[in-house]
Amino acid sequence: MTTFALKITALVLMVLDHVGLYFQPFLPPWLFLLLRLIGRGSFPLFLFCMAQGYAHTHSRKAYLLRLYIGSLFMTAFTLAIGHLFPTGGFGYGNHNIFLPMLLVGILISTLETVQRDRKKGLWMAASIFAVQVLYFAVSHFVPFVKYNVSGDILTGVIPNLALNEYGLEFVILGVLMYFLRERKDLFAATYLLFCAAQFGFEAVWGELGFPIQFAMAIALPLMLRYNGQKGRGMKWFFYIFYPAHTFLLFYLANFVWQP
Repeated sequence: MTTFALKITALVLMVLDHVGLYFQPFLPPWLFLLLRLIGRGSFPLFLFCMAQGYAHTHSRKAYLLRLYIGSLFMTAFTLAIGHLFPTGGFGYGNHNIFLPMLLVGILISTLETVQRDRKKGLWMAASIFAVQVLYFAVSHFVPFVKYNVSGDILTGVIPNLALNEYGLEFVILGVLMYFLRERKDLFAATYLLFCAAQFGFEAVWGELGFPIQFAMAIALPLMLRYNGQKGRGMKWFFYIFYPAHTFLLFYLANFVWQP
């Protein structure tokens, strides 16, 4: 499978996941759970494609800039939707797939720089630490931000390694996907162990009462079928589709289907 085919598959799984997310009140419990389980394969596939693309991109700076602009856009978009379309119940939520991918790219570049030029790499690592300190300082000591801006919004502007849509563990997973991309056996074993860890964590602390994140294992056979080819482009299609489909589903669930 090409990266384009993997992205299209991830896109379909993402839509099914978000249908379950937004239409939960209208769905029988079994269908809601099924959609959410299937949807767990989406982000890992996008993350896998990002790791492969990052290894072959002509300009990593441009790649990271696009991801950061995407993060800023989703932050502003979320604020705008919350202001223009207030709801009494479950709102638009926080969707920012670009942020964890941005963090993955930054960590990859930092680690590789350390290997080539230790001094420069350490400066990059120090810069990442400084951004984490800046996030803490702004969120705790700037009154307007402290009392009016949620952490999910602030992290879209000042990237926080721990506070992003999927958390630090998935950022680490993305980094491992990159460095293990030539070792399919080790990659597969690492991925399955990660799925097992997700099952164990949710079995104890899961919010739904049933583990679902382990179902990301369904993406592994697709990743292993990756043929090293890019396939079709349509790069901007995915950037546009992401906010468009989340808003459409949010609007339909809250203002069309809602009695």
